[in-house]
Amino acid sequence: MNRWLRLLKHRWMDRSDSLRAVPDDMAGRLAARVRASEARHTGEVRLLIEASLPSSYVLRVRDDPALPVVVRERALAWFGRLRLWDTEHNNGVLIYLLLAEHAIEFVADRGLARQVAPGTWQAIVDRLGTRLRTGAFEDGLTQALEEVSALLVAHCPAGDDAPAHNEQPDEVMRV
Repeated sequence: MNRWLRLLKHRWMDRSDSLRAVPDDMAGRLAARVRASEARHTGEVRLLIEASLPSSYVLRVRDDPALPVVVRERALAWFGRLRLWDTEHNNGVLIYLLLAEHAIEFVADRGLARQVAPGTWQAIVDRLGTRLRTGAFEDGLTQALEEVSALLVAHCPAGDDAPAHNEQPDEVMRV
């Protein structure tokens, strides 16, 4: 895609697009699912829906093969900004959707990433992408949350060493 057209597309989209994709009632149900999930393991799950990239990211995309790298960098930046790397057991997971590019990234902290093969994460991303392309946002995100929760329960089950408090908000971020 032409670099300037991409920039215009990203400038055109804003938070209202994220709110339309995941309205308040859906966001509430997804937050309840995150809360229920986190009662079963020591991990922290965050769901972030971003309408578009800041211009500084878009301008770094010189061609389409560079796009996945830039999207991954943005997801990693959010992971750090949200301090998901700073959970007690180093097992935070960010599910990141970039609406302008129809892109999905999962970022798992080192406590979980070293236990789960990259292909497992990619399979979850692929299934989520399939659901999102058909417009089934809530079903797709619910399925992805269930799959991430199953990984966290298998590798980081709740136990005596579970944090006594919720380390991260459960709400869906829509930016």
